Amino acid sequence: MDKKIGVYLCAGCQIGDSIEMEKLEKVATGEYKIPICKSHAAFCGDEGLALIRKDIESEGVNTLVIGACSSRAKTEVFNFGPDYIIERVNLREHVAWSQPPKNEDTQMLAEDYLRMGIVKAQKTLPPEPQQEDLDRSILVVGGGVTGMTSALEAALACFKINLVEKETLGGWKAKLHKVYPKSPPYKELEDPGVEALIKKVREEQNITIYEDTEIESIAGAPCKFEVKLKNGAQFKAGAIIQATGWKPYDASKLGHLGYGALPDVVTSVQLEEMAKNGRIARPSDGKAPSSVAFVQCAGSRDPEHLPYCSNVCCLTTLKQAAYIRGQGADIKIYIVYKDMRTPGLYEDFYRAIQDDPGVFLTKGVVKGVSPNRGGLLVDAEDTLLGESIRLKADMVVLAVGMAPRSADGPAIRALMDAHAVVAKNESETQVVEAKKKIETLKHHEGTSILHLEYRQGPDLPVLQYGFPDSHFICFPYETQRTGIYAAGAARAPMDSAQAAEDAAGAALKAIQCIEQTTRGFAAHPRTWDNTFPEFYLQRCTQCKRCTEECPFGVLNEDVKGTPLPNPTRCRSCAICMGACPERIVNFKNYSVDMIASMIKAIEAPEEDEEKPRILALFCENDAYPALDMAGERRIMIDPTIRVIPLRCLGSTNIVWIADALSKGIDGILLVGCKYGDDYQCHFIKGSELANRRMENVQETLQKLALERERVQLTQLSISDFEKLPQIMNEFAEKIKEMEPNPYKGF
Repeated sequence: MDKKIGVYLCAGCQIGDSIEMEKLEKVATGEYKIPICKSHAAFCGDEGLALIRKDIESEGVNTLVIGACSSRAKTEVFNFGPDYIIERVNLREHVAWSQPPKNEDTQMLAEDYLRMGIVKAQKTLPPEPQQEDLDRSILVVGGGVTGMTSALEAALACFKINLVEKETLGGWKAKLHKVYPKSPPYKELEDPGVEALIKKVREEQNITIYEDTEIESIAGAPCKFEVKLKNGAQFKAGAIIQATGWKPYDASKLGHLGYGALPDVVTSVQLEEMAKNGRIARPSDGKAPSSVAFVQCAGSRDPEHLPYCSNVCCLTTLKQAAYIRGQGADIKIYIVYKDMRTPGLYEDFYRAIQDDPGVFLTKGVVKGVSPNRGGLLVDAEDTLLGESIRLKADMVVLAVGMAPRSADGPAIRALMDAHAVVAKNESETQVVEAKKKIETLKHHEGTSILHLEYRQGPDLPVLQYGFPDSHFICFPYETQRTGIYAAGAARAPMDSAQAAEDAAGAALKAIQCIEQTTRGFAAHPRTWDNTFPEFYLQRCTQCKRCTEECPFGVLNEDVKGTPLPNPTRCRSCAICMGACPERIVNFKNYSVDMIASMIKAIEAPEEDEEKPRILALFCENDAYPALDMAGERRIMIDPTIRVIPLRCLGSTNIVWIADALSKGIDGILLVGCKYGDDYQCHFIKGSELANRRMENVQETLQKLALERERVQLTQLSISDFEKLPQIMNEFAEKIKEMEPNPYKGF
């Protein structure tokens, strides 16, 4: 592509009142010899757009640098099609609205931003179209309500579905005796009604069902998945929905509640089985109970077991209390709860059970269950009465929590570590032990759901509670494996009604992934990006940092450790670019050289001018939008700071820090998303990796004989937009108190 660059400087929205537009034009035409540079009062208006389109048609302009509002504003207005390179320079929020007008420092800031924008446009290359045979079908793993609903919703959108169920269709709902009411007046129990859904799925022509089988292996990437089943069937898939549901928490771990030692202590799942079979009776003697005590949160909301609320336990207990009361009017029910949670439409059902004279509810914590003359004693503390109580009951039902039927996180990590030992060819003893562990873990339930042929492990990475990992705020269905979506109780505790809604959402995400991939774009969150990482493997040292640090498992590797890219797995975060010490990973529109050139384009005044320069590397997902929001509120920001947005702070290559400091930049501020257990990084661990790499940054500072305080990394949520200017201004003041960077002028 022979580039012809046009620079278009908007004077609207107070930009022209704050900046000397003629001087700004001279930066483009004088310093960078741009042949076409024009100013206009409003390039987003019809007249301004017509001016740009005229240059495209008559002058052959194909690369546009538009100095106006933020790149996050008016995206449709300044979209001239896929054949054009568009670079937006933020002169509104980051200059005119956050700096004093007609000020020398304001002018220098605007000119530096234009320099960086022109350099970036010069370095950007057009993407190469991907022409591959891509599959558009969807694999659904799990045949419960979630899986069947996902399959049906996607099939009705004219997608071909392969539905794999290890038993038979129906899942947990097919095992229920009744469900709590779903229709007015929300007081009477209803039939599960799963048969109608099963019938629809079996009759849908776009759905192929595989029952009584499991996944043998899944290789490939979105729109190129190769699936093998244990029954011998093979097919391709464009996207995958994991709807493997839940399993009851292991009540044998709750020894103080008597499960396993006392036969008449049962779980809510066992009680449901009794009701389904027609009669609730004591396991010890087969007699109908005259009194039953329910223990809520049996393992849930407990840091030693399941720290979260399991969502359905309270309603399940109320439903089962209705079962038992229906079996005999003289049977007494005791329910001991921490908090009774019946959200939404179920409050009337809760009230109906409360009004039953045979049901007694009390707030408290059960401390133990013990035998008592052919019955049981339940000891509870912290009750509404403000004292300890002891209940006598013939049976005790433990309302056990929901654990996801997903991968075992520690087992997955152990398997990955073992494979790493073998791949690195450690000592003979270590390799032998690692191979033994691999063989053992092959048969571990937590590593045998999807059987992914990924370098980073055979299943979905999970959070500390066992739920598949995702960005829990912005992308609830996403996992760390692009094109694979978790739904239903495998993703979070929920009932069948919530699971059906969740299933529809996951189906839409799977469809979106297929549509984006077949068009050559990233799945999420950079859905507009149609570039993929390119590896100059001739210089690869097989350090494996890119394969190990990629949050999405994009890269496999050969026996030597050379990365093997799977482009459609990529989400364009560029963390691999930041990880590579040899700088061999780049994108056509985002590269090590591009950002380095933008940094070099910043004019660093001489020491005697007493004008420090600060480089700010901002994550484009939270930090950069927060800065826009601060600008919209006209909050003043120190003019010595030049902000470069990054795809993710994890894409920061250490060479940029070294280049900036050696050029004479006085300080560097890195602002990324929050990391940790409640991380908000759009790319899972990019911000965390950037923080970890700060050790290398400190080594760079030491080599350059510079103060450690010249480089600062800050975590920020997008909602902290009012704090961001304060953070920036305080950092600028700290840098001004230091001596100027001794490398100025070199």
